[in-house]
Amino acid sequence: MNTRKVRVLDRTDRMILKYLQEDGRISNISLAKKVNLTATPCHERVRRLEKHGYIKHYTALLDPGKVGVGLLVFVEIDLLRTSPDAFRDFRREAKKLPELLECHLVSGNFDYLLKARVRDMQEYRDLLGEKILALPGVSDSRSYVVMEEVKESTKLPVL
Repeated sequence: MNTRKVRVLDRTDRMILKYLQEDGRISNISLAKKVNLTATPCHERVRRLEKHGYIKHYTALLDPGKVGVGLLVFVEIDLLRTSPDAFRDFRREAKKLPELLECHLVSGNFDYLLKARVRDMQEYRDLLGEKILALPGVSDSRSYVVMEEVKESTKLPVL
């Protein structure tokens, strides 16, 4: 059991998280102005939010089409067995596939939901046939090719 005390976020902490999600490269001075703090206390709050794991890391969001991976596909995966070792083996190998952006164990009519990005349909066929279906324990899959991305966001609602 994790006995580490969970820190309660105040209004200023939530505002800092909101602004950093909008622009991770915002300067500390600009961020401080937006949340009505001076630079030093703002910097200390950001460091504390990082230390306590509220901010996991900073990254750049790339345009998938411009970097050659414009085809987005979701894949439902059924496993032959649903035991702890089957899940462990599948997870271990799925993590090694760079084309998989996300992999979620889900409840319902299938076991895993994958999100993949590739260049085109041929590349997806290769990924599915040579890599995904070869993952440990896979018995079946269903693919959903995205025709239009209506909304995609990495921003979490900070309550």
